[in-house]
Amino acid sequence: MAVPAPQTSLMQSLDVLLIDGGFHLVEAIVILCVGWVLATYIKRWARLGLARLPLDVTLKPLLAELIRYVILMITLLLVLEQFGVQTASLIAVLGAAGLAIGLAIQGTLSNVASGVMLLILRPFRVGHFVEIGGQQGTVREIGLFTTVMTTRDHIYVSMPNSSIFSAIIINYTREPLRRVKFEVPVDRANDLDKVEKTILAALAANRFCIEKPEPTVVVRELQEYTAVMRARAFVRSNDYWQAIYAMQKEVQAALNGAEILLPVNRQAPVVRNEPLSPLTAPAPLAEAPAPALSQVARPAAPRSAH
Repeated sequence: MAVPAPQTSLMQSLDVLLIDGGFHLVEAIVILCVGWVLATYIKRWARLGLARLPLDVTLKPLLAELIRYVILMITLLLVLEQFGVQTASLIAVLGAAGLAIGLAIQGTLSNVASGVMLLILRPFRVGHFVEIGGQQGTVREIGLFTTVMTTRDHIYVSMPNSSIFSAIIINYTREPLRRVKFEVPVDRANDLDKVEKTILAALAANRFCIEKPEPTVVVRELQEYTAVMRARAFVRSNDYWQAIYAMQKEVQAALNGAEILLPVNRQAPVVRNEPLSPLTAPAPLAEAPAPALSQVARPAAPRSAH
């Protein structure tokens, strides 16, 4: 009786295929885990190494992030090779499917493109205080997909790069100097020349005030009882918030020392000629009550002569 050799060879082939595939699967998992951990640690080492180089602070986290993505891409190719996938054919397939992938993740790609444009144009850098779309904060990191800011209240804010690139960006600290301006209301009865000299002296004596350009004081508006003065002075951008509070406090102290009057509303009597009516007629004067008989003064009795 003949032995069924084909069935035995088929079982052996399946065993060999399963064992070989199992080895490749284990190798792929090991490569994936090692590559992921290695990419994380290399990103940290890259940050530490780039911190010592004389590069722009904005570019350092981006370069470290790019290094991590390159390592992850190489890891993915090595994993696919374990299953017999040819990298050349894979690249060709990805190139053919690039249009579909781009349409599917167009939001993510727009963030990447906007991040690259922000790094090229550089409307702000790390450490600048900016206002973007009504949101104010200090820039902490510019990444491929998002930009991280912290507000003055130390609140974490993450904004997509695409929304930043299409919004109006106001950079408060890019220029070295910034002008402080505030209004000082005083009474119109004061000598305005004296008021102007007093405010100018207080601004010039402030430690944050820059000599050039010189501080100025002008009469912004004349109201019924108030003269509104506008004080302006230039300070360093990093000292703006300290300067504006200190200047207002010192100006107030100088005005008090010079006995400058503060504005006070006044009320004047109003006389109107209107026809008499039950609404406008003056109230009748109340008649005084008649004195009681006991309260009427009696004539004094004549004194008898002794």
